[in-house]
Amino acid sequence: MMKLSGIRYLVNQGVENVWKNRMMAFASFCVLLVSILLVGISVLFYVNINSIIGGIESKNEIVVFLDKDITKEETDDVEAKLKQMDNINSVEFYSREEAYDSMQQSMEEYAEVFKSLGDDNPLIDSFRVSIKDITKISETISLIDELDHIFKIRAPLDFVNILTEMRKIVTVIATAIIIALAIVSMVIISNTTKASVFARRNEISIMKYVGATNAFIRVPFFVEGMITGIIAGGFATIITWLGYDAVVDLLTNEVNILNIIGVGSIISFDSIAWKVTGTYILSGALVGAIGSVISTRKHLNV
Repeated sequence: MMKLSGIRYLVNQGVENVWKNRMMAFASFCVLLVSILLVGISVLFYVNINSIIGGIESKNEIVVFLDKDITKEETDDVEAKLKQMDNINSVEFYSREEAYDSMQQSMEEYAEVFKSLGDDNPLIDSFRVSIKDITKISETISLIDELDHIFKIRAPLDFVNILTEMRKIVTVIATAIIIALAIVSMVIISNTTKASVFARRNEISIMKYVGATNAFIRVPFFVEGMITGIIAGGFATIITWLGYDAVVDLLTNEVNILNIIGVGSIISFDSIAWKVTGTYILSGALVGAIGSVISTRKHLNV
């Protein structure tokens, strides 16, 4: 069992090795930094695309038109039953008077036509229903259609199908890209750590010949790789934060169309800062440390 003083010595050696071998440490740092950024930004991009699609979905409504001769009690009964349905998020009553006024305001060029109607309002009362899960919209429409006093249901089924397919396509493509980037990053990191350890193979051989155990040799490399990974993770967090906020500001302030279709659904970095920081630093430390230790295996067999 290694004494605490021995462990402290090996840790200090690992810290010193970062500076002594700063060129190779810098190379490992750059590779880890780029790898973390590639995978991390890809994941953030997918999460936000998924969130934007969800934001668009949440703006979709089903309009449930009621029978023209429906009474107040019957309307209240329909509303209560709608609110009891599992897949319905909210129910808003839209009276025929509100609909008529809105139509007049949006079609001012037809003012004479509306004037000729006098007090005759041809529209009917309705409910605007917000759906929780649009993939279940067909089942929800069927349940609503079974209720009494329902005249007609209007739902954007074609648009829902497009969004559903878009989500599937984005998920498949993003998953493939993230996996590919992760594999490429691991290969590059492995080769870089091997090169770093190979440059110090003579040092390892000498330590082995004078009786140093494998653990005694590996611990400094482990610490060195971990420190390099932590620093890379920290820098990756800062770069991601600055770039992320810049892109969000650009989309929010300049691209009006995205404001309409759901840029408000983009996740703010503040809400995920700790998760991103922790993931970056932890992954950098683990990959750097484990990669360095694994790369020493070949040179320990002397």
